[in-house]
Formats: sequence, structure tokens, C-alpha cells
Amino acid sequence: MKVIKAKDMNYKANGDGLTLQKVFDGDGIQPPATFREDPSMELGTADISIDRYTSQEWHQAEVKNVWQKVWQVACRLEEIPEIGDYVVYDIVDDSLIITRTSENEVHAYFNACLHRGNALCLENGHAEKFRCPFHGFIYSLQGKLESIPSDWDFQHVDKNEYSLPEAKVGFWGGFVFVNLDPDCGSLEDYLEIIPKHLDSFNFDKKYKAIHLSKVMPCNWKVCQEAFIEGYHVAETHYEHTADGGIDPDGIGSFMDDVMMQYDVWPESKHVTRMILASGVASQHVAEHGRSEQHIIDMMLSYLPEDQRPQLKEGEKARPALAEHSRKTLGVLYGVDLSQHSDTDVLDQVEYTLFPNFTFWPTLFAPLLYRFRPHGNNVDESIMEVYMLYPIPEDGRDYETCEEVRLAPDDMWSSRPELANYGPILDEDTPNMIRMTKGLKTSRKPGITLANYQENRLRQFHGVLDDYVSGKYKK
Repeated sequence: MKVIKAKDMNYKANGDGLTLQKVFDGDGIQPPATFREDPSMELGTADISIDRYTSQEWHQAEVKNVWQKVWQVACRLEEIPEIGDYVVYDIVDDSLIITRTSENEVHAYFNACLHRGNALCLENGHAEKFRCPFHGFIYSLQGKLESIPSDWDFQHVDKNEYSLPEAKVGFWGGFVFVNLDPDCGSLEDYLEIIPKHLDSFNFDKKYKAIHLSKVMPCNWKVCQEAFIEGYHVAETHYEHTADGGIDPDGIGSFMDDVMMQYDVWPESKHVTRMILASGVASQHVAEHGRSEQHIIDMMLSYLPEDQRPQLKEGEKARPALAEHSRKTLGVLYGVDLSQHSDTDVLDQVEYTLFPNFTFWPTLFAPLLYRFRPHGNNVDESIMEVYMLYPIPEDGRDYETCEEVRLAPDDMWSSRPELANYGPILDEDTPNMIRMTKGLKTSRKPGITLANYQENRLRQFHGVLDDYVSGKYKK
């Protein structure tokens, strides 16, 4: 399989053939060595079948061969800080109770009473024991059946054999992973390159500051795919001029979608990456010849002019913006960022772990995304947006937030905690509605993908095909 690099792609030139790695070459504090990797592969050009987005049969195959087989993020450890705290994690028809049973132990019980199958818990909470609200069967935090009302009528039941079935549990970076397959491989193997690439970002020393969820009007894959490529950014998110061109005074004035780097590693099936640099103008607007100071003025337009860095002749915007961001983010988070890389305080870096979880490790964009089917409805999904902040070093108080569930008609931008990200998510939503409609009416049996800018989608679907067909080996 041929390996291709971002520098070899046919970019729309801005005069000097700028690439992400060339931008990194000029950074004052370099990114991690893993960010200097530029891997990708030619993954073929075949269309991707549409039935995977619309077919109930395909959905059921996903349930059996994906959701009941893969490691998936269920919650964060800080969501269950005390013994007896629990989170209910639902995936299609399966439901798990993720509970802390000791200081260093977490269990994931299938959420069904062994009497007649009643769900033990519907919402997150705290319990000393799990009591079925139907007839009162009681289970210990260790999942053992402790009490049966009218136990004289259940002499055929041996309590020692009636423990709640469990899913596998694993941990990385403060995340609690679960796997419903009792014969699954290890989480360490499943994560592949994630620890090597992201351990230095100390996810285990962060806390959940924001958690929003919403039922979206599309298949979960349609929803996720809106966030794992930047090819749509210019049309969907950039401001446009009257003649349809990219506005040189909009978002494109300080963020270059054209030179986004998309990474697919030959040795990693479950993990892909993309990186978007800030502090450089999009090559879509390069012909307008705006100054380096203009990049700063547009990126920091929310600040009075006298609070923005002022460049001297010959200076570049990106280093000045990086230094500005180190100071402002350091104050926001209560941490010392003086030695953090330019990338950590300026750029959007996104790692996606198959099938449905996306890590944004940088402090500039400390996001997490999780996508799931909404029950068995192939036309609906649950999208969750998190932000993880570093635990403050200055002793200030902080608090892990609760999930806020938006109504289907609520705008993401109605939540002030999302700041500038809310309107961006709202801009993506109409495309999801159109995709759902278009995929069903299309007479073309497959979708066609770009070779490089949508290579993460092609990698995802290749792995998905292997799981659904039963070809994937642990």
C-alpha cells in the first residue's frame, strides 16, 4: 500500500507551497515528535456503500459485530469519585451500570435484575446497594445478590450463583472503557498508538468542565463524519463574499484549512488524526495579500486593538499569537503554560478512536466528541460534546460538571459554555439533515470520497467493513 505525505499533495498554492510541517518548522516551542510524523496511505478509490447509513439490517450487523465487540468510552473516573457512585451507559439495547466499588476498582454490570429483567438504574447516581424498584431484589456493589423478598418462594435460587453479569473494564487517561465481549482482546492493544501519542497531554490530570448531549437527526456515522474531515470547512464554516468567494476578513484569515494534515498509519487500524493550524491565513484567501498583523487582528477581533499583539516589520503572526495564548489560557486554566508548544496553545488536533470517540488533546481546543446510535433508530444519533480542562495548579476550586441534555430543537449556540464552538456545530447540523434525506433518495449506490482530505473516512469504513463482516481479528 503506497504511503503518501501531505507535502506531496496538490495544494492550492499561496506562493510558497506552505504545508503544516513547514509551519511547525518555524515554531518557537516545537510540538511533540509524534506531531512531526506525516503518514498517510492510498486506500483505494472505490465508493462506500450507502446502505450502511440507511439499512436496518446493516444497523443490526453493527450492533452484533461492532458495539458488542469494541472497546468504547463509557465515562470519566471523576464522574464516579466516591465508592457507590455510578453512571448508566447505554449503547443501543445494551445498558451498563459503571460503578466504583473501591478506591481503585470499577465494575460494569449489565443493567438488568436477574429476577424478571427490570432495569436497576435509569440515571446516574449513588447507591450503597442496587435495589430493583419492581420487587425489591437487592444486589451489593460487588454485584452479588444479597436479598430476595419472600425468599421462601425462591428455594430453587442459589444466591451465590446469582451475581450481575459484567462487561470488561479498562482505563486510560482518566477514561473508563468497557467491552461487552467476554473474549475481547486487551484495551492496551486496542488503543494502538494512542498512549504513545497522547500520554504527554495528561488526560488523567484533567476534569470534565463541559458535557452537552443532543439527539441528532441522522445516522451516527453521518454525524461523526462531519467532524473527521476539514474538506467542508471552506463551504460550511467560512464567511463568503457576494460573488461566492471566501471572505478574507473571516475565519479563513487566521486558520488554514487547505494545508490540514490527515494521518492514517499503516500499523494502526483504530486510530486516525488530523491537524489544523491557526495563526496562518487560509490559502483560499492568499491572493488578497493581507498582512501578518491582519491575521492577529482577525483572530483576536473580540479584543480592543490595544490588547492585541502589535507586530514589528518582518515579524510573523503565529509566534506572537502563541505567546499571547500561553498567557491568556494560563490565566483561564490556572496553569503555567510557558513551556507548552505553539501547537498546544494554537492548533486544533484531533485523534479519532474507532468507532466513535474523538480526542482533541491541545489546550487551545480541549474537546471530546462521542457519537452513538439513538436506540435502534438508524436515522437518529446521540452526539456528545465535552471539554476537559487541566486541574488548576494555583489552588483554585474546580468542579466536574453534570451532563446537560439539549432538546432536539435546541441550538448548540444556546449554551454559552461552548463559546465560539456552538455556532460552528449549528452550521454543521443542516448538512446532517440534508445527508439523511439525500442518502435515501440517491440512485447512486455509494458515496465517493476524496483521496486525501477524506482518507480518514475511508480508513474508518474499511475497518467498519472488517468488523461487520466478521473479518477483524483481535
